[in-house]
Amino acid sequence: MSKLSRADLMTLEAYAKARPAMREQVIAHKKDRSIALGDHVTLMFEDALTMRYQIQEMLRVERIFEEAGIQDELDAYNPLIPDGSNWKATMLIEYPDVAERQAMLARLKGIEDKLWVQAAGQSKIYAIADEDMERANAEKTSAVHFMRFELDAASVKAIKAGAAISIGVAHPEYTAQIAALPEATRNSLAQDLA
Repeated sequence: MSKLSRADLMTLEAYAKARPAMREQVIAHKKDRSIALGDHVTLMFEDALTMRYQIQEMLRVERIFEEAGIQDELDAYNPLIPDGSNWKATMLIEYPDVAERQAMLARLKGIEDKLWVQAAGQSKIYAIADEDMERANAEKTSAVHFMRFELDAASVKAIKAGAAISIGVAHPEYTAQIAALPEATRNSLAQDLA
């Protein structure tokens, strides 16, 4: 996938007009790219459309219209667009109760290194987490992590040929697995691969 440039973005005025339709499009698109692993971990697989929307929203909220500010947003979000041999995802650890969330983030330290994907017949591929900055500390993990699943050539070939994709997390305090992603999700993720 190619990275986004200034030419891919709308002005603030144009985005204000297009925002309701784009928001509806992105919500529908994210539906096939969002995976719940158990009750408390969600992976949102990112791509050019989700990142374009995120950048447009940041520009709108921050009222950024100068070239340097726009470039800063592009530089921040372009790394989350898949490169053709990988998937990139935002992982959210969600506990509605604040006290429970704080306790679980301490117990789930290291969970970001325990997520995996697997094409049928291929080896598990573990996520590479938080390449931009460390999000965990000695006491707890973060509620948000950015993941990259770097797929080997055999896995890419299998997925492009229609192989089922399984996904899971195996942490001593939290385990969940999906044996085969729904077809719409599998097909959406396969489109990220060159």
